[in-house]
Amino acid sequence: MTGTQLSWVGNESAFVDQIDIQTIGHVAVGRFGGCSRAGQTKNEDGCLIWLGDDWEFTLVLDAHDTAESASAVVRQMTRHQQEIEQTLHQPVERAFSSLEQLVLRLLQDEAFRTTCRSVQGETACLFLARKGKYLWWLSVGDVLAYLFHPDLSRHRQFKLNERQFFEWIGRVNTFELPVPCYTRGVRELRRGLNRILMTTDGLVECPGTPFEDPETMAMLFAEQPETAALATLLETIERHDVRDSTTIVTWTVTVEETVTMPGNAK
Repeated sequence: MTGTQLSWVGNESAFVDQIDIQTIGHVAVGRFGGCSRAGQTKNEDGCLIWLGDDWEFTLVLDAHDTAESASAVVRQMTRHQQEIEQTLHQPVERAFSSLEQLVLRLLQDEAFRTTCRSVQGETACLFLARKGKYLWWLSVGDVLAYLFHPDLSRHRQFKLNERQFFEWIGRVNTFELPVPCYTRGVRELRRGLNRILMTTDGLVECPGTPFEDPETMAMLFAEQPETAALATLLETIERHDVRDSTTIVTWTVTVEETVTMPGNAK
């Protein structure tokens, strides 16, 4: 890890019964491995964060059975870090289409798929990159991403992606299908302050907490400093004896340029 990078998988540091909050450059990361009193013994989440001058590249993973599949995906991306970063240095008009082709090629690489056949378990993974006033993401499985901004909140628009419960990378690998299965998207950020948040499902599935409603999270970050809001999220699920691990990656982007508005807007 450096000041502009983080690579972590839960079998390295599990954070069971331990809340960990830190910042990587302007990106905040919150991790909680779950409660041992609820039966938790391990952490199978992971994340990868790389920061450039005008971009962020992030990956959040949620594995099951073991963390081997998450480790395999992180290693595959790390081996090609220079190529990914060079892609993101392209003009934004080309960067995302090139990045998507690259990520898909790496996930379909025969040597990587051979590695996946030998691991125990599978992982959901969500890739997200921001460059300029645009976001790109590619999602396999059920890791969640949100974009919080008042323009969107007024229309109850919070989520970037929808959870898919039968997609994975690993021993069971939906990239082994004749047609690989995933979702992807590109979004223009709004003028002003945009909050991007990625999370594994321990946060939204913890019984007795309000975080299944993304508006609750949006309001929390609007009312508290970033790390304090992260602490509130993780302390709340800890009090509710969450078993599942939770990993949250979040940051803000301020857009000063003109953005798309309806033609009849005043």
